[in-house]
Amino acid sequence: MTIVETPYTLYLLRCSDGTLYTGITSDLKRRLHEHNTSDKGAKYTKSRRPCALVYCEQLESKSAALKREITIKKLPKAKKETLFLDSMCNML
Repeated sequence: MTIVETPYTLYLLRCSDGTLYTGITSDLKRRLHEHNTSDKGAKYTKSRRPCALVYCEQLESKSAALKREITIKKLPKAKKETLFLDSMCNML
């Protein structure tokens, strides 16, 4: 039997107070909805609504996503800003 891993998404949200929140999920649309409307959103974002998606990247496994999340969370805010600004430039 083959085990198929669900792709995970690492994401950054900009909260209403200008802070950044980093998380991972297997269902980005559902998780964004939770952050902005339900009690299932993170405690951090619940008091900082609305939150807007500013960056996301797909990873092949939960393990890879968790490792990437740790790396991103260790970055200073300025580096996080550069991360998603660079990705926006790449889309142009």
